[in-house]
Amino acid sequence: MIFTKPGVSEHSDFCYESVNRSCPKITYPTAIRIPLYIFFIIIIVLTICGNLLVIISIAHFKQLQTPTNYLILSLAVTDFLLAVINMPPSMVRTIETCWYFGDMFCKIHTSTEVMLCTVSILNLSFISIDRYYAVCQPLHYQTKITSSTIVIMILISWNLSFIIGFGIIFLKLNIRGIEDFYNKNFCFGGCYIFHSKTSAIISSVLAFYIPGLIMITIYQKIFHIALKQACSIQSTACQHVQPGNSTSSSSMERKATKTLAIVMGVFLSCWLPFFMCNLIDPIINYSVPPVLFEIFFWLGYFNSTSNPIVYAFYYSWFQKAFKMIISG
Repeated sequence: MIFTKPGVSEHSDFCYESVNRSCPKITYPTAIRIPLYIFFIIIIVLTICGNLLVIISIAHFKQLQTPTNYLILSLAVTDFLLAVINMPPSMVRTIETCWYFGDMFCKIHTSTEVMLCTVSILNLSFISIDRYYAVCQPLHYQTKITSSTIVIMILISWNLSFIIGFGIIFLKLNIRGIEDFYNKNFCFGGCYIFHSKTSAIISSVLAFYIPGLIMITIYQKIFHIALKQACSIQSTACQHVQPGNSTSSSSMERKATKTLAIVMGVFLSCWLPFFMCNLIDPIINYSVPPVLFEIFFWLGYFNSTSNPIVYAFYYSWFQKAFKMIISG
């Protein structure tokens, strides 16, 4: 878990000067460090406050406790925990270029990152399934997407992610087959997840590329059906409009689907650079600069900041709930 990448041993500064095999350290001038701390603290505070508002809104207002919103609640809890547990230590690691919190907390920190990232992906996958039934099979929505179904989806997301996140790190599955290389590059004062080629390919494909492809495919089908429904609603000669379906109701469904698609699109945009680096880094002998990894990882973190912002702009219920909470 704690290691240095090949080719960085020429630095003269180290995280622990009195410890053998200490990781190299890059010391940034104060004029850079202070603005960076301010910037990251702002990101962390926005992430905590934004997702906390989503959590309070759904938990407090019974009108908002719908199947879709329970999945959004699970996503908001994920982003909130990421901001509270992972972002502050990562901020220190990024700016100080060293890990000062010990090996055990490094494993817990990295396992939690993997777990929460996987939870986010699975939540978005289940949200896309929920939207598919709401738009493409509205008559079966109430029977297919019940409260029990949502609970099962949430339990699968969290339990499976916990097994993946903590299992990979604590069982050392990520370095299986390259133990000698890992031990050779081990050093004190760093905390980055280290993958073999096999581990990088399998973890990236399973945790990001396959779920992302599935979500894109589902949303493409949803938009195709929604477009046909919109054309049918606008046509007076339509023969396929379901009884009791109003134009305003269909409009709300399409708007909700568009919003959730934007959330998914932001997620893919934020995490794609990191997973591309994570995939190719072992193939090119771990030559991706650590600074680039940090930038892409914080870009992924920014996804947790952006989700409640998307809700605030596109969900009228969030805007109303936000105003009521702020006004007391």
